[in-house]
Amino acid sequence: MAKFNQPDPRNAGTWCWVDGLVKREEARVSVLDSAVQGGDAVWEGLRVAGGRIYQMEEHLQRLQDSAHTLMFKAIPTTQAVQDAVFQTLEANGMTDGVHIRLTLTRGEKSTSGMDPRLNVHGCTLIVLPEYKGAVYGSGDLKLVTSSIRRNGPSYLDSKIHHNNLLNNILAKIQANHAGADDAVMLDDRGFLAETNATNLFLIRDGVLCTPFGHACLPGITRAYTLDLARELGIPVQEGDLSLTQLYTADEAFTTGTMGGLAHIAEVDGRRIGPAERQGPGPLTLRLQEAYPSRIPFVTLPFS
Repeated sequence: MAKFNQPDPRNAGTWCWVDGLVKREEARVSVLDSAVQGGDAVWEGLRVAGGRIYQMEEHLQRLQDSAHTLMFKAIPTTQAVQDAVFQTLEANGMTDGVHIRLTLTRGEKSTSGMDPRLNVHGCTLIVLPEYKGAVYGSGDLKLVTSSIRRNGPSYLDSKIHHNNLLNNILAKIQANHAGADDAVMLDDRGFLAETNATNLFLIRDGVLCTPFGHACLPGITRAYTLDLARELGIPVQEGDLSLTQLYTADEAFTTGTMGGLAHIAEVDGRRIGPAERQGPGPLTLRLQEAYPSRIPFVTLPFS
């Protein structure tokens, strides 16, 4: 399966934004920045295609909500963040095939330490645009189940889109060692949560099922997929789902901004769906085909 998340030479010499435009090779944050000191930051991933940024309003609202929950001070307005994104893309002439890693940190501290009262300089806004294709290529994902559990809300609420991704990274390391594409992560009760990078869906008897948002990020693409299924007349069910239900599903796929809807072919050595079927099942294909034409977007103000 082709992967497109490798370095692209076109990104050399491009402009980034670190509280202002700066060349990629010169972009830096302070050693006292909260992202360096404690992973104290929130982030979003934006996809740019055909002169459009998909679901930009939803992503920027989640950025604001996460920063508010973490009590960041002097949070830049949504308009200011949007303007920084537009200026960075325009400086690079980027309009298609681009992924933006948008990060907002609590900002630079006056001295090293955990206490947010040491943050006296306001937030740091980072816009990193890169030429990058769909992270999973054509799909046909092979997954393994990680021993690392996804955080529940009593530990660190996954509804905060924060930069503390170490449990996801540990799960990804396990997937790498197993020769898999990504890892399935369970919640603290042993039910399906998500993968280390995406939300999970499975189809059983014509019903589209996805785990409750107990320990998974209730992703923007996840929400869009649920709405899309309802529009298409596909029954939808959220619930506590076990690994056995995933192993024995008729179809399964992941959702995410940079992966879209990616077909799952195998989990823990168990093939998903009938052995004779090649590629996605019929309902997955139906959703994949409808997905691009209905997704909301913001048009870039330059050409």
